[in-house]
Amino acid sequence: MSGLLRIRWAIVPEIARRPLIDCNRCGGVIPYRCSGKFRVNANGKRIDAWLVYRCTGCDNSWNFSILERRNRRDIAPALLMALESNDPTLVRCHAFDAAALRKQIGRIEEFSDVTVQRQLLDGRPECASALMLELRLDAATPLRLDRLLAGKLGISRSRLQAWQERQSLAIEPDGAKVLRRPARDGTAIRIDLAGEADRDAILSAACG
Repeated sequence: MSGLLRIRWAIVPEIARRPLIDCNRCGGVIPYRCSGKFRVNANGKRIDAWLVYRCTGCDNSWNFSILERRNRRDIAPALLMALESNDPTLVRCHAFDAAALRKQIGRIEEFSDVTVQRQLLDGRPECASALMLELRLDAATPLRLDRLLAGKLGISRSRLQAWQERQSLAIEPDGAKVLRRPARDGTAIRIDLAGEADRDAILSAACG
């Protein structure tokens, strides 16, 4: 039996990061949730814009700065329209920007919940002896690669490690402890399944 089954996994994080803020109403550090709304303020020709967050305890607000004192003529009309209309795609872009949130507030709460959308690129499961997974992420996730693969393929993390040690599993880009690091956009995983008793089950799980 020969053949390679190529599948693209589009990994979509489900829960946005939540900044951890010392709420003056609750009297402690509380996670704030994204409200899904922008606040735009115009002072003459200068524009400020924020993504509004709400305390999960008391609904107190905190503003995540997006634009500061920007000249209106320097802002693309499409961007300004998206801010003023609370465009969901733009909200998601900023709500999942962990680096920017950390820069402004320091501490954030992250979640590993993801949805995986599968697309068959090439090959047939019944004819394949090897699996190639191409990962695409629209936003970063803290979910470790080994947890993602084990959960979606129905195998143990120790088995993944064993495959890697005997070179039945190859990951690009490679690196030390890559399986224990968060899944990343553009990662390619190849698994040689020749001789594996549960080959059909693994391929079926990969296809969803």
